[in-house]
Amino acid sequence: MKVRVLGCSGAIAKDCRTTSFLIDEDVLVDAGTGVGDLDLEEMRRIDHVLLTHSHLDHIASLPLMVDAIASQLTRPVQVHALAGTIAALRAHVFNNVIWPDFTRIPSPAAPFIAFNEIKVGQILHLGGKHIEVLPAVHTVPAVGYAVASGKGCWVFTGDTERNPAFWARVNQMNVAALVIETAFSNREKDLAQRSLHLSPHVLADELDCIDKGKTFPIYIMHTKPAETGLIMNEIQKFDQTQPFGPNVVHDIRWLRVGQEFDL
Repeated sequence: MKVRVLGCSGAIAKDCRTTSFLIDEDVLVDAGTGVGDLDLEEMRRIDHVLLTHSHLDHIASLPLMVDAIASQLTRPVQVHALAGTIAALRAHVFNNVIWPDFTRIPSPAAPFIAFNEIKVGQILHLGGKHIEVLPAVHTVPAVGYAVASGKGCWVFTGDTERNPAFWARVNQMNVAALVIETAFSNREKDLAQRSLHLSPHVLADELDCIDKGKTFPIYIMHTKPAETGLIMNEIQKFDQTQPFGPNVVHDIRWLRVGQEFDL
């Protein structure tokens, strides 16, 4: 199984693309602006789209991607999301005002997309892959995902703030890699808390929730482009001079567009 990073930024700027991951060739996790780097044939191979939540940086390319491949579709693209996310997409995107209602065209019997409601704790079996829906704590209904493979799980937090239920489940897993957001620097910690995102100081507390003795690479993503350098410096300071917990130094890395996890 391969996971390809299409986008991992918290906003757009030159060379910054928002959240999207391609699993093998047929499953997309979030549909941020990074989807635009796929060619038409790569888009056409996508059968399933898993959304973490309804915010624009995670769904912006979904209507545009489906429009690009609509004439080539032989079956609907299956969009998997929480009930609240689906309701938001129906009301605010696929509403025949912002974008056509792709759940009803070219016909209700054979639409371009089909929504599938998911719930936290559910195990999805998609294209031979086993994907668990994980809890997230955000300003709108949100989830993360864990994708199982022979080498362990690829785990993605989605957008979240402090999340005890997430760590309780992660500590039961064989984790091969963890992708976690840190959207704001410590100087913006109040804004991070209000918007239910992580800052480096809170990230340190969250990583202390990992059971002692469990080690795996931790990849930082979703940094705001204007603050990426500062966030990186603050996390490196925590990791090098103030270890997370007693005598713990985590394997912290930086996620980048084009990176692939071979699991």
